Amino acid sequence: MIFGVPELEDLGDLDGKSVLVRVDFNVPINHGEISDDLRIRAALPTLRWLQKQGASVTACSHLGRPKGTPDPRYSIAPVRARLAELAPGVELLDNLRFDPGEESNSDAMVASLVDGHDAYVNDAFGASHRAHASIVGPPQHLPSAAGRLLAKEIGVLLGLRDQPRRPFVAVMGGAKVSDKLTVIEALLEVVDAIVVGGGMAFTFLKAQGHSVGSSLLEEDMIDTCARLLEQPKPIHLPTDVTALGPGGKLFEPEAGGEVRQAGVDLPDGWMGVDIGPGTAAAFGDVIMDAGTALWNGPMGVFEDPRFAAGTNAVAQAFAETRAFTVVGGGDSAAAANQFGVDDRVDHVSTGGGASLELLEQGDLPGLEALRSSADH
Repeated sequence: MIFGVPELEDLGDLDGKSVLVRVDFNVPINHGEISDDLRIRAALPTLRWLQKQGASVTACSHLGRPKGTPDPRYSIAPVRARLAELAPGVELLDNLRFDPGEESNSDAMVASLVDGHDAYVNDAFGASHRAHASIVGPPQHLPSAAGRLLAKEIGVLLGLRDQPRRPFVAVMGGAKVSDKLTVIEALLEVVDAIVVGGGMAFTFLKAQGHSVGSSLLEEDMIDTCARLLEQPKPIHLPTDVTALGPGGKLFEPEAGGEVRQAGVDLPDGWMGVDIGPGTAAAFGDVIMDAGTALWNGPMGVFEDPRFAAGTNAVAQAFAETRAFTVVGGGDSAAAANQFGVDDRVDHVSTGGGASLELLEQGDLPGLEALRSSADH
């Protein structure tokens, strides 16, 4: 058991048994070819352990958003072919989201999934914040457990929430405060400081009275940001930015528009699109002094090389600090990979939304279902 959730060893003797495994094989596919098979490889420790116990293993996953109907664009055939190479003998069901019963958690869908199986394993952390049929249904009918990947995520993230090494610093980026407001509020209960970059920083800066030009701004969140800034925990904000001048376009350098370093008061027509070098150095110092550091969200539009320096600086700080480091999935994981530090941080979460929700609420529908698993 880990935080009350059964693990693979809790399933008992599996020799000759049939086990259904919910995995997250929602991998990027371009022109019928998998461009990154990390999520498939991440499930191999669970799948191979079950096979070694003598179980016959059937995996199931969603792929993309086919909206409850079969769609050739979301064919799971390339995934099935790659799985056959990596874990021969493991079957893979069709795309779960071809059936509308998956997202609606229909009894019929659950019944079809558990039919013929003796046990269930959830190894799909990235989908465990969804109350979908394949996540919350089988534990009502079968002895169930968390797979190796899910158990690792639980251990790291709930351990982070309950007993972090101090000081605990959360680095938050991304576009909108509204997307992460509840997470920021929850983190302020457990962290010692929050570092804010990305587009969301400009709403905080506006709340301090700065002029933010044409930068991303959520007018309806200004008062909320002002309230957050009044609470006692320090919230570190940019003191300089990299800005794009009038006429400039993201991802189109040829469109013109000047790029310059600026303070946090921007004239009309100028857009802040990355933290500046002074801020990058200051944020790096905070990360280097941390005992635990969590990163979720880029510092700027790092996909455009002109505005990648801030996110790169944070990535390098995460690689160099002695803190216990966690990268919270999604864009941050992509950035850690792009800047070559993903193998130098302690934990890269496989679920962006799931990791934030677990930190915020301390539980997920998928974990709750495993805890109450029927022991048939």
